[in-house]
Amino acid sequence: MGKGKQRKGKKQEAELLSTLDDFTSKENWDKFFSIKGTDDPFEWYAEWPQLHHLLVSEILGEEKNSTRVVSEVQILVPGCGNSRLSEHLYDDAGFKSITNIDFSKVVIADMLKRNLRSRPCMRWRVMDMTAMQFADKSFDVVLDKGGLDALMEPALGPMLGNRYVSEVKRVLKEGGKFICLTLAESHVLGMFFPKFRYGWKISIHVLPQKPSKRSDLRTFMLVAEKANPTVLQMVLTSFYRDTLGSGDQASGMFEALETENKVRAKWSSGNDILYSLEDLKIGVKGDLSELSPGRRIQLTLGEPGESRFCYKTVLLDAKQNSDDFLYNCGVFFVPKTRSQEWLYASEEGQWMIVESSKSARLIMVFLDSSHTGTTSEELQKDLSPLVKQLAPANIKDPAQIPFMAASDGIKERKAVHQVTSPLTGEITVDDVIYEKVDSELGQIFFSKDLIYRRLTFERSENLIQSEGLLTRERSLQTVSDKNNKSGSSKSKKKGTQTTDSNVSLAADDNDLSVDHGYLASSYHSGIISGFMLISSHLDRMASSRRPVRAVVIGLGAGLLPMFLHGCIPFLQIEAAELDPVVVELARDYFGFREDERLKVHVTDGIKFVGDVTGKAANENNDKLDITGKAADKGNDKLDILIIDVDSPDSSSGMTCPAADFVEESFLKTVKSSLSEEGLFVINLVSRSQAIKEMVISRMKAVFGKLFSLQLEEDVNEVIFALNSEVNTEFSSPDAYNQLEKLLNVKDPGMKKIIIDSAKKIKPLDG
Repeated sequence: MGKGKQRKGKKQEAELLSTLDDFTSKENWDKFFSIKGTDDPFEWYAEWPQLHHLLVSEILGEEKNSTRVVSEVQILVPGCGNSRLSEHLYDDAGFKSITNIDFSKVVIADMLKRNLRSRPCMRWRVMDMTAMQFADKSFDVVLDKGGLDALMEPALGPMLGNRYVSEVKRVLKEGGKFICLTLAESHVLGMFFPKFRYGWKISIHVLPQKPSKRSDLRTFMLVAEKANPTVLQMVLTSFYRDTLGSGDQASGMFEALETENKVRAKWSSGNDILYSLEDLKIGVKGDLSELSPGRRIQLTLGEPGESRFCYKTVLLDAKQNSDDFLYNCGVFFVPKTRSQEWLYASEEGQWMIVESSKSARLIMVFLDSSHTGTTSEELQKDLSPLVKQLAPANIKDPAQIPFMAASDGIKERKAVHQVTSPLTGEITVDDVIYEKVDSELGQIFFSKDLIYRRLTFERSENLIQSEGLLTRERSLQTVSDKNNKSGSSKSKKKGTQTTDSNVSLAADDNDLSVDHGYLASSYHSGIISGFMLISSHLDRMASSRRPVRAVVIGLGAGLLPMFLHGCIPFLQIEAAELDPVVVELARDYFGFREDERLKVHVTDGIKFVGDVTGKAANENNDKLDITGKAADKGNDKLDILIIDVDSPDSSSGMTCPAADFVEESFLKTVKSSLSEEGLFVINLVSRSQAIKEMVISRMKAVFGKLFSLQLEEDVNEVIFALNSEVNTEFSSPDAYNQLEKLLNVKDPGMKKIIIDSAKKIKPLDG
């Protein structure tokens, strides 16, 4: 008889465990509660003795001693199960207005039967906690005991958790509290904290453990109180970090907490705030139903469970009221390939788009890699219910909101090669034919069948690292049309015209090669234009048949070194590239070749420059003429040093170069590596004016003379530094003429581009 009961108990235990494979399955929970019954309550995380004092104190807040308040507090317990928590609140603490919901009709029926006579004021309802059937602002307290954790199983993602929390926020009254008992895992906090930013006051408590409990896991109480909708408050804790030990649970919780408070501190200072739709709906930026001229808000639209995609968005209300508006509200898509262009990424450019769109309110939506392969119709369908909530009050029908789009600038594209490098990450080589896009919104023309080969580093969003023109001949017959095409954060491409026509990206077209006599990127031609600053030095070196040593840090596709090799024959060129995969791509897909005048070193660029400095110093000390004085100082130094390296760390605020290349210690090393009349060049790419000013300030502290070339409608700025304190060549017609004579460029149009850029170089005074 005893063995039969034992076997039955083990079988029942196995059946119970099998029901807990999926915490979100109603059928599983029905089966679980049918087996377990109501006499054996299932408590999540903590029991009444550990909860009592802290929980009652949080529910009552400042009115702990008011009997009237206790009896009138409206409490909702979602996912109640067969826990006795509600019964303890009713019997021991005096709370009578308690509503319990669960989507298991089995457990609700059992709990109703158990409590109907002894606790007549308590209510029980079968209901899904992610879609509650209550009116807005119905409850003073929503009390969750493990429900959020169950919905946030990592394998399920945040969709159900997002839906649930949105419902909690909806049903809470002003001043109400969401009290959540949780293990505070990082993926739960990562969803919870952003959902309760503006308009909420959050505190975290840790519950005392049962004396007999041996588990290392602690239960936390998160309390989110509905507060001032326009105030952003820091997340507070009622305990010290060292009281929890150093386990994974504690370290994960504190890491999530520190990350969130850093965001809140940054946003409190008014920097780069990215609002959510829920933030805006509670009035953080005023009444969105009314137009506010000049209002600009950055926000995210969509989340799991609410929409198919998440979108980075900017809302702009036209600066001035006008009778010329065609639309009260419009949506404007910016494709991934163009999102870094000045016109779309800068505030000034965005206001130009607003004006061109003829919209009183424009919602600019920036597409990214997650939207690849999605049709415009699918995007519109997904976005329509979201943008409707951002439309002015006079728009009742979403059909009144037009969807507009910028061309991605690409007429045709063919993927050539893709590889993942351990150092650089995912790298793509592709061939494209660009459209020619007129400056007026929506006016698009096709260029005349020019094919460009691009090298793209996916680690830097939208960064086209290098770009070359493909031709069937070794050089172009003419380069005459400089129409802008879609830009990137590192290279600005120029359209051209050739005598070829009707070229397409045929899969078997293998007779095309990169033309090394043409620079597709304006910052490359801008770099060379700066040679004007030392044109006399270069001319003297060429006349005396002395080699000029030039180093390029950052090979990319090898297009700049190859162009220099072809157009300035007296240069001795070396390139330093950290990633051997990049070197192989340059050789295999962009025609990069080494010879006695062009070498590549697979090495760290900073180390390479340091080695140059050390070697030059040692060799110069050893070289003495017959009088005992140092001979030919500077022969082993660099005449030209170019830094063209992208940054792997987007948090630095610079796309180019990596932050180490603008540290004061490296800049001093550069100065020591240069010859007396040497030229130092940095391709600087940053959208932060403060960062640009910081880089320039550091360079001014080390070098005598600085010059700048700001590329039109581009974030690239080429900075030139002279090792010499004296520069008599700047803006001299002779300097331009000398540079023109030094350039052995077959195409006159390419030479004109370089000289025109040289004339735009300006000194950085001060």
